[in-house]
Amino acid sequence: MFGKVLEVFDNNVIIENLSKKVETSFIGVHVVFEDKNKVVGEITKINIDRIECILVGEFINNRFEGGMTHKPSSTARVRVVNKDEVIILLGEQQLDSPKSLYLGKSSIYDGFNVSANINDFFSNHFAIIGNSGSGKSCTVSRIFQNLFYRKNYVPENARIVLFDVYGEYHTAFNSINQTNCRYKTLTTDINATGDIIKIPSYFLDVDDLALLLNVDNQSQMPLIEKALRYVYLFTEEEDKVLAYKNNIIAKAIMDVLTSGREPARIRDQIIAVLTTFYTKDLSLDSEIVQPGYVRTFRQCLNIDNTGKINAIQLVTEYVESFINEELQLNKNVRPKKYSLKDLRDAFEFALISEGVLKSDKVYDLNNILKIRLEAIIDGNNYKYFEVNDYITKDDYMKYLFTSDDGKPVQLLNFNLNYVDERFAKILTKLFCKMFLNYAIGKDKKENYSMQLLLEEAHRYVQNDKDVDVIGYNIFDRITKEGRKYGIILGLITQRPCELSKTSLSQCSNYIVLKMFYPDDIQLVKSITQSVSDSDIEKLKTLSPGSAMCFGNAFSIPCFTKIDPPNPYPNSNNAQIGTSWFSKKPEENTNVNTNASAPVNQIQNNNMNVNAPVNQIQNTNVNENTTSN
Repeated sequence: MFGKVLEVFDNNVIIENLSKKVETSFIGVHVVFEDKNKVVGEITKINIDRIECILVGEFINNRFEGGMTHKPSSTARVRVVNKDEVIILLGEQQLDSPKSLYLGKSSIYDGFNVSANINDFFSNHFAIIGNSGSGKSCTVSRIFQNLFYRKNYVPENARIVLFDVYGEYHTAFNSINQTNCRYKTLTTDINATGDIIKIPSYFLDVDDLALLLNVDNQSQMPLIEKALRYVYLFTEEEDKVLAYKNNIIAKAIMDVLTSGREPARIRDQIIAVLTTFYTKDLSLDSEIVQPGYVRTFRQCLNIDNTGKINAIQLVTEYVESFINEELQLNKNVRPKKYSLKDLRDAFEFALISEGVLKSDKVYDLNNILKIRLEAIIDGNNYKYFEVNDYITKDDYMKYLFTSDDGKPVQLLNFNLNYVDERFAKILTKLFCKMFLNYAIGKDKKENYSMQLLLEEAHRYVQNDKDVDVIGYNIFDRITKEGRKYGIILGLITQRPCELSKTSLSQCSNYIVLKMFYPDDIQLVKSITQSVSDSDIEKLKTLSPGSAMCFGNAFSIPCFTKIDPPNPYPNSNNAQIGTSWFSKKPEENTNVNTNASAPVNQIQNNNMNVNAPVNQIQNTNVNENTTSN
């Protein structure tokens, strides 16, 4: 079939077609150009006279090296890859190996499996991409079923976290508990009998609260910092913090007294402050003593016939007696435990101490944060921060990754199906940030690692305002810094164009299912130079569950048919043909829909990995002779 090399340009080679036949079954097959080197190319186009190839790498000492350092000469012998070379290109063929993870069957080479190098795949950020209905959920389910349903090499030290926005993976992964590994679900269903997602409010720092309260203006950050400092005032005994409270309240009242506003407004604002914030020393009922009579603070705010606060001098002197400019809370003082309700009170104090009472505009800008916090406290979302007993971060992490029977959890699922998209995004950011910070604090000798999988990643990993407000996007930060601390991000999305470009660009491995939106296809094409235009075109017509796999964990881009998961995730399309009609056709009543194979299905899969390459069965090529 193969004649001489006619032309070499860029990474393309044109070969003479001796057979004068258009053998379309050879498209996608790899060939070797043998002279001094063994250069590898992929057949991309065949016509009656010519065969076109794209160069993808070369075999060096029985290893495949991607990229081009050499190009074939015009005298190079051309042949189809042999069986041993196919295995080098597609990965190990055994299903249970410590070095590789079986993904599926090759769509090009019949009888051969496609495997990913486990270390290269799970130690790098990766993306699973495909249109709705292309099989993303089934692919994710099958990959991790393949990982956990193995007999000999079980990932007992893995920590994999899945953010499941639709709550669809429980059915697919619950059988993991029948193995030596453990699967655990935490849910946002506040009425659930199982474990509800909880994150202690005292774990939240300034950046966390900015995310929680949807801060969109950097000028609001100082208020959050001050509120976190002041929360100490509402968790300690009154006598310990009395002087601090008096000092803050007194300064706020002085701001009002010196604001230059009309007396009636000054009176009303002071009453409003002391109605919300007061101590046993400083309140509306505090007594101001004068020679001969005693008046309460409230009485001293009365306006006389001339429209003035007649006792304003007495009020000023009384308030100033509580001010101590040297009295400052230590910035590092934080209570061991506090609730969002304590934090709400601290926000009130922070508001009045910031001098915002002097400006309606500044007050409105900052007061919105307190209003948002109150909305959380008064709503169902408060349940996710309500933790009665104190727990350290170390113990909290142990709780997350420990099953009910006391064994380590290897796969943790956060079911986010019962909260709205905005709050699901917040929870995802808070946990991802917490996991990264926890890993940063670990001793590197522990070899700590964690994989974070984000379903519908385009909803969360976006170019939002976080960079302008807190100085970074947590997902971009993980993709740029996470690898050195063992935190790996897996992005599962149907719209890669909507993802943060920084996060997507840091991915090293891709599993791409059917896609047809032009911008998404162009983005995939720009990711790698080793994928031909014909391979990109194939993405538009892939059947559900078929994917193109490429990246560090693969020698070459591999078209793979992913095995159906067993059990399936709860992600099936609506069956309109049956749900619309009350009576089923008789011929469909006996259809066998049993899909319940045993957990060890993959262990007993007797695929013939020694089957010949379908395309070279009849070519009878001797690799030591020139192909005709």
